[in-house]
This record gives sequence, C-alpha cells and structure tokens, in this order.
Amino acid sequence: METWTFGFEGKRGPERLILRRRSGPFDPGAARSISLATEAALIRATGARGAPVPPVRHICDQADGLGEAYVMGRVDGETLGKRIVSDPRFDAVRGDLAHQCGRVLAQVHATPPPEGVVLKTIDGVSELDRYEEVYLSTGASRPILELAFQYLRNHLPEAAEPVLLHGDFRNGNLMFDPQAGLVAVLDWELSHIGDPAEDLGWICTKSWRFGRPDRPVGGFGDYADLLAGYAAAGGRPIELSRVRFWQMLGSLRWGVICLNMYMSWANGTDRSVERPMIGRRASETEADLIALLEEGL
Repeated sequence: METWTFGFEGKRGPERLILRRRSGPFDPGAARSISLATEAALIRATGARGAPVPPVRHICDQADGLGEAYVMGRVDGETLGKRIVSDPRFDAVRGDLAHQCGRVLAQVHATPPPEGVVLKTIDGVSELDRYEEVYLSTGASRPILELAFQYLRNHLPEAAEPVLLHGDFRNGNLMFDPQAGLVAVLDWELSHIGDPAEDLGWICTKSWRFGRPDRPVGGFGDYADLLAGYAAAGGRPIELSRVRFWQMLGSLRWGVICLNMYMSWANGTDRSVERPMIGRRASETEADLIALLEEGL
C-alpha cells in the first residue's frame, strides 16, 4: 500500500488528508486482503457505530486516474508501538488503553457488514490448516511450531457466533493520543468474519508488546481490562482461555510468516534485506510458544 499526505483547499476551508492507494493490481481470488473500496466501506460502517476511525472523504473511481484508492481525513497521534509502551507522554492514559481497546472491539464486532460487502469467513480450523500448509511448504523442521500445531488442534474452542473482525487489531495499527488515548483504528485490509476472540487474542500476542512482556495487551495493559472494556461496550462474554487460544495461534501464525520470509530470501526468491531481518524473529515466536505451552490455556 502507498500512503500519501496532502493538503486541500476547498469550500470547507483547508483540510489535511491522507490518500491510501494500492500500488499494484488486486486479485480478489488470490488475495488475503480486501479491496480498498471494501476497506473504506467498513471504516464508514464501524465509525457509524462509534468506533474511532478516520473519516472517509472519497472513494476513487476510474475517472480519478489514481487506480484503487480512497481519501480520508488525517488524524493526529502516535502509531509506533515502542513509544506507546514507554514514552512518558503516554503515562497518563496508558492505564486505560486496554479498556479502550476492548470497548472499540465490541463496537467493531457489533457492526454488520455494509450491504453488498462480502467477506471471507475464517475459523480456528481453517487458520491452522492454512498456516500448517505454508509451514510444510518451507521444508523446514521446527519442532516447537509442530508441537504448537498439534496442541492447538487438540484444544480447539467450541464454535462462536461469527462477527465482523478487524483482522489485524494490534499495537502498531492503532493510533494513540497522549491525552485522549485511542483515537483511530487503522489498516483494515485483513478484515473478515470470524470468532470475536481472534481480534482480542491478536493484540495480546507477545510480538506486539514492544519490550513489555509483562503487559499482555499490546505491551500496555492486562487481560482483565481488555475483557472488562469489551463487556462494558456490550460485547458478549468471552472466556480468557478462548482469548489465549487465539493468542497462541497468533504467535504460531507470525512464526510461520517470519519463517516463510526467511526462506524466500534463502532460496533467492526475494533478495530484500527486510526478509531475513524479519525472518529471524521466528525464534522469538518459538520462545513465546514454549511459555504458552507450559502455562496452558
């Protein structure tokens, strides 16, 4: 994706805007992500439910000559996870961030997909199948990953009523203000239908704690606050064990993604230095998985 910031002088006066644009062609049959028009529709729909999102000002069409893109209002805040968990500017609000995240997720999950929007449905079994296939395709032998696949298959939670999910709700895709806290949910391209605990578990995955492993929710909060915020905004009760199932699956998923990135560099498919740099983090997820396997759900 490309992200451009620009100013506009119109009838409303000066506006600060953001152009979000796909740099290449989009294949809906092969892509995991959704179209930008669908992404913009979901932002508008969840915003109408009260979720903090940037205002969508325009969805581009062929006449605009920009390809697949949309324009939204610019929101001020911080998105760098390390700063959010450690910068003294956020000390006053950090204690409430997990509760805020829970409330916002309840608003997202209560939003019906807009008319005409069709999203993929994903559950625990399909995620395990998908990422085990990717893992096997690498030809690697990583016993901890294999043990995690086996453990999760043996501890699948009962099916939950599927809801709209953000799909990538984590520290790094959220914008925070030092006074107001959570002010915008960004990066909706992985939205889908599924178990509400998936979104809650993903923000608890250790890879998104940015040096604060003692704070399971994004490196800034605790499980109890996240679940309390979710319930306070009308979310259905979710057991912590279910959240931890998806947290463990999140670590496993990210571990496979990191491993696949390294393999793409090792076999010469992608020579970008970014691939091995991210790929080395597969070992971090293995350490996370060992701890989770020892603790259990």
